[in-house]
Amino acid sequence: MARVEPVEIIEDGLLLRPWQATDAEAVHRACQDPDIQRWTTVPRPYLPEHAHRFVTEISRRDWEQGTGAPFAVCDAATGDLLGSCGLVTIDPGHGSGEIGYWTAPWARGAGVTVRAARAVARWAFDALTLRRLTWQAEVGNHASRLVALRAGFRVSGRLRLADPTPGGGQEGWIGSLLPGEVPAPGADGPAGPGTLEARRAAVFGRPQPTLFATAGAGELRLRPMEERDLNAVVETCREAETIRWTTVPDPYDRSDAEAYLGIIRDGWAAGASASFVITDPEDRYAGSVDLRISPADPLTGDVGFMTAPAYRGRGYMPAALTTLSAWGFSTLGLARIEWRANVGNTASRRVAEKAGFAFEGTARGGVSHRGERSDVWVAALLAEDLM
Repeated sequence: MARVEPVEIIEDGLLLRPWQATDAEAVHRACQDPDIQRWTTVPRPYLPEHAHRFVTEISRRDWEQGTGAPFAVCDAATGDLLGSCGLVTIDPGHGSGEIGYWTAPWARGAGVTVRAARAVARWAFDALTLRRLTWQAEVGNHASRLVALRAGFRVSGRLRLADPTPGGGQEGWIGSLLPGEVPAPGADGPAGPGTLEARRAAVFGRPQPTLFATAGAGELRLRPMEERDLNAVVETCREAETIRWTTVPDPYDRSDAEAYLGIIRDGWAAGASASFVITDPEDRYAGSVDLRISPADPLTGDVGFMTAPAYRGRGYMPAALTTLSAWGFSTLGLARIEWRANVGNTASRRVAEKAGFAFEGTARGGVSHRGERSDVWVAALLAEDLM
């Protein structure tokens, strides 16, 4: 590949320049950050020699061989190092490059990497005449996804990662950016502060919270599912009524519960769903409740739930469903939450109605249930219903 001439870019309060030997100490300090180690492929542990080799050998070789264009991101006024942003690959034959970045922990919250990514993209399109930039990050890296969106990238799917982080997931989000799509300096652009994307990135980019509900005289917890809950999940999913009205595997064994735990953890990481176990005042498993965001309508969610046999009739599930719905409206910004159950599942319908869901009718052949199309009841709760 042809050499790419190192350049400096000054834009929107930032100086982007090639790496220098004097940056090694700051790079080493930044890469001790748990988030950088979690979401990137930097060596672990990250030693001073790793930083020195990066700024003096690896980055220089990328420029000389034309395989990349790595920039140190600095404050234009002070010269202080704020992060890293650049092209991690360049494919001149296809006119394409891939962007990569990290933000030093002391520089977060100021939009540094959004501004840097836009500057790099403009330079790549104008100076290198690239026709497309791509971005990818492990599913769950909501901070990186939000930067990409605010830089103008269209996140359009998922793919299996070629070089996953040690101990990380195998799937990544992928996005692309074309010339003319980079927001102007100072513009909010897609997923700017206050948008639904930004709001949800802040939620799903953190550990799943614990919610609290009251049933009778006792306080219930809605918390993330843990390994210690799986035996109770297996027992509940082997019970006749659970099998009759849900689509849990039959027969149901421990491996099914373990797979379910993986699915709900993936759903949280992807920002697609929030699944909680309901526990009694002694933190014993009493049931499960799921809130899933519609892939077709980001303002609509749907709920599903099951109650452990020993806890039925105590009012636990209506209380938990009310709490989860309120959280979905206030925290995730949903406008409508739907409930569906097979016609005849009166216990589930009573739960939904006690939680405030308004019955809307019957959808004929609305779901596939154990190999057949079944009629389903439909009810919904709107955000204004809780005001």
